[in-house]
Amino acid sequence: MTQTINISPLTRIEGHASIDINLDDYGEVQDSRVNIMSLRGFEKFVEGKPAEELPRIVNRICGICPWHHHLASNKAVDACFGAQVPGTGQKLRELMHTISHAEDKLLHFFFLAAADFVIGPGSDYEVRNVIGIAKSNPELAKKVVKMRSKAKMLMENFAGKAIHPVAGVTGGFAKPLQEEERKQMLSEMRELLDFALYTMDFAKNEVFPQYMDTIESLGVIKTGFIGTVNNQGAMNLYDGNIRLMKPDGSFSEFSPQDYTDYISEHVEPYSYGKMPYAKAWGEGFSLDRNDPKGIYRSNCLARMNVVDSIPTPKANAELQEFRERFGRPAQATLLYHWARLIEEVYACERAIEILQDPEITKEDVRSQVEPKAGRGVGCVEAPRGTLIHDYSTDENGLITGANMIVGTTHNLAPINMSVDQAAKSLIQEGHVDETILNQIEMAVRAYDP
Repeated sequence: MTQTINISPLTRIEGHASIDINLDDYGEVQDSRVNIMSLRGFEKFVEGKPAEELPRIVNRICGICPWHHHLASNKAVDACFGAQVPGTGQKLRELMHTISHAEDKLLHFFFLAAADFVIGPGSDYEVRNVIGIAKSNPELAKKVVKMRSKAKMLMENFAGKAIHPVAGVTGGFAKPLQEEERKQMLSEMRELLDFALYTMDFAKNEVFPQYMDTIESLGVIKTGFIGTVNNQGAMNLYDGNIRLMKPDGSFSEFSPQDYTDYISEHVEPYSYGKMPYAKAWGEGFSLDRNDPKGIYRSNCLARMNVVDSIPTPKANAELQEFRERFGRPAQATLLYHWARLIEEVYACERAIEILQDPEITKEDVRSQVEPKAGRGVGCVEAPRGTLIHDYSTDENGLITGANMIVGTTHNLAPINMSVDQAAKSLIQEGHVDETILNQIEMAVRAYDP
């Protein structure tokens, strides 16, 4: 008889998901599907609302990365109304965006992913978690909690709220940064950079080398990639053009305003979330791992692949080492963890750069804006990928339509492909145990959905 293996809930991810693995009469995997609850209601909730209210509404889409939704929304509303944001207002937005990245990566690596490597994928699930890590290395655990709290409080102390922020406003930022605040934030960001460098060294020299065989085999698929670059092709998490890379490394580059010319969204009957694909490649959509069509990936590994360089010295040195070891584009799914730690270094370096900018404490942080009819696309790199908010307004500045492509959404198709690869490589003749099931979950956790 055929059999379905259900993994529910899928653990240590920032949301809710399950996996169905269908076996044939011989116990071999026929297919695997990842089911993610991905309510698209916000696209309807916001219709008829004054556009300037949206940054305070859509930040509820995700409690883990509310700043990124908040700021992508701000950028979209600015574009609808033709707002010109002062330079200091832009820098304050990017500062909050970047610090939020730094905090998020600590959360994922230490609280969600690290147990698979530090404790081990075959360990008892009762200890294969953040509590197990804390017991095995209490001093490191204390440091992690302190550093994540520090990053959160940097945002809260300056902007008022770390979660569901309101400081980004149409036309700029709600308040200027005072010199004493700047000095305090700079000191604490330097401490966070030191910890990011320690984490990078610890992971690549002590943790990952024990699992290179797994990294090079588990959930590996061949896809394209998407990410944002500046005018020099270097990494920029807050602003720039979108670069869409094919599996062979060739790429096209375009303004976020033109994303609909390059990307479309596909619906699978078993998924609540739409699956974006590269319609510009002219090959349609297919999840067949042996002949995928239109499939690309987002998030930190994608950004490592699409950028030519990273414009901060320590992170760029890590990128070059990464490329010497794994090539470009790197395709191994578990390398998301390695790439995530490189971005942690970049986020800390970039926040320090912004805080050292002589314009960061200027008082001119917001311009006057008049509501009007228009269309605006706001795009940032959220921790989980390229985040797009697309709004249209009427002459009163009310929202007439909205489309949002959330970072994780880009990865829904690749996640299914990686899980299918992992299940088919690990499950033979119907043999399944706790270690195998956790390794299949690891293929999902790498994407940090």
